[in-house]
Amino acid sequence: VKEMASLSLVSSACDMVSAVHVSTQESHPCLRSVCDTAEKGVQSETEASCVQPTLEPPVTAGSEHAAEGLDKVGEKLPLLPKPVEQVLSGTKELLPSRVAEVEEAVSS
Repeated sequence: VKEMASLSLVSSACDMVSAVHVSTQESHPCLRSVCDTAEKGVQSETEASCVQPTLEPPVTAGSEHAAEGLDKVGEKLPLLPKPVEQVLSGTKELLPSRVAEVEEAVSS
């Protein structure tokens, strides 16, 4: 999870969602109280269901396997290390040329 969260694309997307979350809570006091209650419930549930020490070896093995898989995905998807803004701007730049290619193919 830490490796996944450290990817620029994931962390910048989380930052954007967090900013929208904070802005929404500031704009709508009723939603703030609902979100606060939900967050406290999730936090207490997370604290109550901590991983037991007897599960440590399988969890460690699973974590290592997930890290290897994430490395392989990162090799195949060069977008992962980029922030959301960079991915979106690249897509906006690429889109007109792709649309032109499709229009040309359809017209011919």
